[in-house]
Amino acid sequence: MSRFAYFSGQPTLSLHYVNTKALQTMSYKPVLYVLGLFLLQDSVVLCFPYFTALYLDDGSAGYFSYSLIVTFSLSLLVIFTCRPDKFELLPRQIFLMTNLCWLIAAAFGALPFFFHGLSYTDAFFEAMSGITTTGSTIYSNLSDKPASILLWRSILQWAGGIGFIVLAVGILPFLKVGGMRLFQSESSDWSDKALPRSGCIARRVTAVYFGMSVICMLIYWLAGMSLFEAVNHAMTTLSTGGFSTSDSSMGHFTNPLIHWNGTIFMLLGSLPFVLFVRVMRDNYHCGALFQDSQVRHFLLFMFIVWMILGFWLWMHSEYGWFEALTLVAFNTTSVVSTTGFALTDYSLWGPFASAVFFHLLFVGGCSGSTAGGIKIFRFEIGAGLLSLHLRKLTHPRACFVQMYNRQEINHEILRSLIAFCFFFALLIAMLTLALTLTGVDMMTSMTGAATAVANVGPGLGEIIGPAGNFEPLPDTAKWLLSLGMLMGRLEVITVLVLFTPGFWRK
Repeated sequence: MSRFAYFSGQPTLSLHYVNTKALQTMSYKPVLYVLGLFLLQDSVVLCFPYFTALYLDDGSAGYFSYSLIVTFSLSLLVIFTCRPDKFELLPRQIFLMTNLCWLIAAAFGALPFFFHGLSYTDAFFEAMSGITTTGSTIYSNLSDKPASILLWRSILQWAGGIGFIVLAVGILPFLKVGGMRLFQSESSDWSDKALPRSGCIARRVTAVYFGMSVICMLIYWLAGMSLFEAVNHAMTTLSTGGFSTSDSSMGHFTNPLIHWNGTIFMLLGSLPFVLFVRVMRDNYHCGALFQDSQVRHFLLFMFIVWMILGFWLWMHSEYGWFEALTLVAFNTTSVVSTTGFALTDYSLWGPFASAVFFHLLFVGGCSGSTAGGIKIFRFEIGAGLLSLHLRKLTHPRACFVQMYNRQEINHEILRSLIAFCFFFALLIAMLTLALTLTGVDMMTSMTGAATAVANVGPGLGEIIGPAGNFEPLPDTAKWLLSLGMLMGRLEVITVLVLFTPGFWRK
């Protein structure tokens, strides 16, 4: 039988015949080989908290040494036993590899937490929340935890942030997931050569990501954070993750410069990183950044939210204008960027503020950023589609073409976008129902499902609100939320396709 291979993003037919059973066995070797390399990379990353534990002598070096031995040994076993004779990845293999990479990152990233004393359910939840940059946490009394454990939480989020950027601008457009193919040529200039050029683009984006993390860290440090606090918060700010070194999150710090630095870098983390690469290429001329429609509308949306809720809080509280604006800007940016930091318990601001924050749970940043949720370009295209439909009702014989960023939007992109939005909403509804079956109250179930799928972090209510955590939830609820975090981070359809019979059919 013939088989298909991919080269330069284009399908080519290889006219040779192989045994069907052998082909089926060989088809999984490239996936396993990549997973082995991924585990090897994880073992290298584990060295950072391990050496930190040794240097600080915080008593947790053993937890990381056990994790390092398990991860490194298994990675070598997989690499040497599954090395393919000819390396090629078909679309189905890429779907499978993408899902397994995130699952394995959470499964092995959970080992230090498990050896530290958490149940494996809690450890997996914490690691999945970290690698998906969700920010929901099991831990309380963070100030009493070993520094290396806190550092590992931050590293998971930092690595998950850069991992999703590469996924969003390189793999998801190639797989035609969620309408993100719209940005394959406009934002990243990869055109049909996405896979062969992925290494080059990934290096440039990683350099920008690392440089911005260092700048964020320096500002935090100069504003009054300790060096350890600055390193941790810089990694979880730019990755829009939200893990902190204190139970009070950013409320632990009183300097407004720290709060505004967090606000600015959460905004930057919500913008397309490939555009930052283009800005650097254009001698730091910001025209490429603000020419992008989603960037302009995202920043305008945030400014409007700041003004409306800022004036409301100023009028209905004892805060001065600047303090009210600082609180609103930080907390709303944290939610929309899906970071999950908390500066204060905004659920105590009243019903109007709680309603605003609930709706903001569903709004995300820009495509190609570290933010989760429903990306802003989807709202733009949805609004354009509604406008087009209304004009067609008024002028049924007229011919209208929907454009976005000077590109015509074809039916394939619209179908993909509509499918994503439908399944995003359906997943939240189904997850809410499933959580109620575990005995969780309605408010916690609904906001917990929304915050998991949107990768935001805290929900609303007394249990999982900004002042709470997810530790009291039943184990079944934690596994359900972990699944929701994974599906939300991988744009839902990337995971759902694995459950279709046709995916596994020859």
